[in-house]
Amino acid sequence: MGDKTNNPYDMDGSSFDADRYLQKLLKECSLKQIMDTEATIVRQTQTLHSDMQTLVYENYNKFISATDTIRKMKTDFKSMETEMNLLMANMNSITEFSERITDTLQETRSQLTRLSGKHQLLKKLQFLSSLPAKLKTLIEEENYQQAVQEYSHAQKVLQQYGQQPSFQGIQEDCIKILDELKERLKGEFRQTGKSAQSLTEIGELLLQLGERPSSLAKEMLECASKRLHEQIVVLQDQTDRDMIEFIDLGIEGFLKDLTLVISSYSDMFLTKHLEQEADDFEQTARIDLNAFVNRNVDEYLALVQDRAELEIGHGDSQIILRGLDRLHRRMTAMRTLCRAVDMSKSGIDIIVNAAQQLCQTHMRSLKDHFADSLSSVRLALVSSANTAPAGTAATSSSSQSGAAGGQGSTSGHTTTPLRELISNLYISTIEKVKGLMQDLLIFLQPEWSFNLKGDPKGVQCIEGIRENLLVAFLRHFCATVNGYGTVSSTAPPTLLLVLSKVCLEMDRAGVHALTSLVDELYNLDAERSGTLVHESELCTEMRDSAQLLLDSYVRLQGLHLSQMLRKSVETRDWLNCLEPRSVRAVMKRVVEEISAIEAVLGELYDSSVTQHGGSRTTASSDSSRKTHFSIAASKQSQFRSTWSTYTPQSQLDSSFVSNMQRLFSEKIEIFAPVEFSKVSIITGIIKICLKTLLECVRLRTFSRYGLQQIQVDAHYLQMNLWRFVSDEKLVCNSLIHVLLDEILGSAVLRCLEPILMEPNAVEIICERN
Repeated sequence: MGDKTNNPYDMDGSSFDADRYLQKLLKECSLKQIMDTEATIVRQTQTLHSDMQTLVYENYNKFISATDTIRKMKTDFKSMETEMNLLMANMNSITEFSERITDTLQETRSQLTRLSGKHQLLKKLQFLSSLPAKLKTLIEEENYQQAVQEYSHAQKVLQQYGQQPSFQGIQEDCIKILDELKERLKGEFRQTGKSAQSLTEIGELLLQLGERPSSLAKEMLECASKRLHEQIVVLQDQTDRDMIEFIDLGIEGFLKDLTLVISSYSDMFLTKHLEQEADDFEQTARIDLNAFVNRNVDEYLALVQDRAELEIGHGDSQIILRGLDRLHRRMTAMRTLCRAVDMSKSGIDIIVNAAQQLCQTHMRSLKDHFADSLSSVRLALVSSANTAPAGTAATSSSSQSGAAGGQGSTSGHTTTPLRELISNLYISTIEKVKGLMQDLLIFLQPEWSFNLKGDPKGVQCIEGIRENLLVAFLRHFCATVNGYGTVSSTAPPTLLLVLSKVCLEMDRAGVHALTSLVDELYNLDAERSGTLVHESELCTEMRDSAQLLLDSYVRLQGLHLSQMLRKSVETRDWLNCLEPRSVRAVMKRVVEEISAIEAVLGELYDSSVTQHGGSRTTASSDSSRKTHFSIAASKQSQFRSTWSTYTPQSQLDSSFVSNMQRLFSEKIEIFAPVEFSKVSIITGIIKICLKTLLECVRLRTFSRYGLQQIQVDAHYLQMNLWRFVSDEKLVCNSLIHVLLDEILGSAVLRCLEPILMEPNAVEIICERN
């Protein structure tokens, strides 16, 4: 700090040297910098001069203002001193005159006191003598309160001097008049249509007239109940008003009268000590009041709840909740009047019921939306099948729909991509659920006076929203799609495939997205809760539904193709066949159908890699064809060597060997669950087809050419089906070859002349087709 003060180059310091500062600038700075420094110094100097002038002007104005104030204060103090002196003179004069008046009236004061007492007595006597007539006049004018007040003023005098003959007649007349007044008041008290305020006023008058409190208390509650019931009847007719107006009418009518009855009843019978009643009267009266309040509040809340149930799902939820919030505020305020009845609890019950009602409405909306979405998907699939070009696999498949029991195959390409249908169904369902769950958040807005999270019933209601809406809908989703996978279902196979993929998508991401959203929105912890359904349980149900639908798809497609194979075997005369020159048309049709199915599955499942991890080989691969032919040749040579020298004994030996091989071979599960892959699905379909063909062959008897036709057909299937189910490395172990070998072996066993065709001839026929 000292360095800065003693610095000769600091303009703000006391040791500033202008010459040295100038010399330093000339040595160290350029001309432009010197000119900029000069401009800066000039500008700062002008600013400093301006600030100094402003300070001078401000202080000058303040000084002038202070001078004027002091001058004014001197003037005011002078006038105030003059007025104080004048006030002192007036006070002295008043004191002097007061002393003179006191001295003058001292002698007559006692006389005036006696006269005043006599005057008051005469006024009382005059009041008592005119009291009966005055009471009649007031009663005729229906000014009952004034009549009771007039009698109350004279009651003590009449009780004290009523035995004297001059007052006895007046007392008897008053008692007679008041008895008539009491009967009239009782009649009006029992009349229907009286407001709560009128009942209160009449009750107060009857108590002042000596009516017994115990009987009056019960009668008051009965009359008030009639009046409140009339209010409820009026509210029942207000169907054209919205919820806020309906609640306001109830607050201004029913609840206002109820509040007045409770407060008046408490003032008349509970807060006062009534000596003419028994000691337990207050307890009895309080029990009667609580029963009265409970009965009427329950009736009113039942009406409000019925109205809310009518509005929920049809009206604006915001308006409905705003009305219920007003009701809850009013009932919470009434809680201090009748502590035995939890008013706010009753209001919460209505709001919880409204939330449950809205949840049920949303559940119906979700079910309807899902049903409409499924109908749209079915319509899109039917439209796509109907608009498919003639000659496609879809058209040829649908032409055979009658053979499949009304379930026409829709296995060909459709004009609407299946992925688009799956995406639309999945996204629309997810978004609909999210929207409705967001809509129910209206019950948890901080602006409401009620707090569902702070009430046990409210917490159960919030958990119920998750369980009764989200979880229930997801299970409804599973149950609905499972219905399409039953044996009796008439759903098209492609629909089962679409629904299976949607279930898989729900298992993969949909269930987690919905449960996470709901748990976050409603602040729930499903992981630690013992009552909430866990996400993994829902995912398991979705995956089970997907598996069921996929198995049903395989079963339907397999049965459709099996029916064609069964008819082709049953309708042919295998004992009178001609020598085979071509593959039967049904075998070509089966291959075409499976190709069409593969095309549909190709839209939904990755076909670049097999389930074993190897690369798929195209159908035209020469190496694959050669491998297959070598296998076929070896099989055929085995059958030729076995069956060319046909004898019964050799047939028995071959049957024994075949049965032994089947006994120790791995069992083939025809209807086993398939995996979620194209290869597994097609394998399942082909297994059903070949198993059907095998069973049909076992029921027939073949001639030589019939056996050779089966040999040609089996070889054709081997040439074309292998590429659908496995890769080149697993051809020898493929299920197709095992089943085809069993088919040919069964045909040989059931042939009258088991002689097989040469392998080269079979190859030529199959290649030509």
